[in-house]
Amino acid sequence: MRLSGILAGLGAAGIWGGMYVVSKVVLQVLPPFTLLSLRLTLGAAALGAILLIRRRAPASPGLIGRVLPIGLIGFGVSVGLQFVGTSLSSAANAALITSASPAFILLFGALLLGEAVTPRRMAALALASLGVLAVLNPIDVDMTQSAFRGNLALIGAAVTWGLYSVLVKRVSRDLPTTEVSFFAFLGGMLLSLPLAAVEGRGAAEVQATLPLVLGVLYLGLISTALAMYLWNRSLALLEAGLVALLFFAQPVVGVSLGALLLGESLEAGFWVGSALIGSGLILAAFPGRRATTSPRQDPGSPA
Repeated sequence: MRLSGILAGLGAAGIWGGMYVVSKVVLQVLPPFTLLSLRLTLGAAALGAILLIRRRAPASPGLIGRVLPIGLIGFGVSVGLQFVGTSLSSAANAALITSASPAFILLFGALLLGEAVTPRRMAALALASLGVLAVLNPIDVDMTQSAFRGNLALIGAAVTWGLYSVLVKRVSRDLPTTEVSFFAFLGGMLLSLPLAAVEGRGAAEVQATLPLVLGVLYLGLISTALAMYLWNRSLALLEAGLVALLFFAQPVVGVSLGALLLGESLEAGFWVGSALIGSGLILAAFPGRRATTSPRQDPGSPA
């Protein structure tokens, strides 16, 4: 079960590794909350179809009422700020600044779940954070006045994603992962759809090109439906402090994809940083005394 949770978290982080570049390209055509609404609609449709096929008994109104506000925080506010920040700043800024999310997950995990912030876990966080700085190279980050608002939005995205992740872990004790993810998407749409309607007033007509359609499908089905399910599943199986560190796989995958698909060279900092991130993950994932968790199972789930 512990290994399944680690693999699920790494899978989500790996998928998100290529998300920022795709988002930046698509956001040149679509406004942030319009893209977010499309992404959440596709994600909810995919998971809704799975729920219909399984024909499970519906969740109680009380549980749904608990998940919707969490989804509004995670997908309406956090992902919305991420898209706004990426559109006003840069993909490199988004990747680096949102890599602060694990620190906030660790913090909220201690405050809201009572998880212990052990010296071992803090050392793992420090190693992985240094690794991110080596992989992404802060010299490439735009800290000029023109990017200030975007960077501020990205900081807000990192904080609120930390809060969302801990709240999702709490509600996952009472509801299977597929249902949690589905209703969280609906909660995000409570904010994204009205803001998308405001964005659409007077907006120029968008030409539905093949790259645009493929980008939206990737963000909606892969980066939302699949990756968010895997992330929520990881949180259901593991303590939030450990899942936080799995997030650091994201920049490694992103830079690797840049080398693979765009022919970018991998500098020495990438290899040093990857080694530091890997060391941090190993230090956190295999503690001297393993924590035990008793999550609610999600029968029939792939994770």
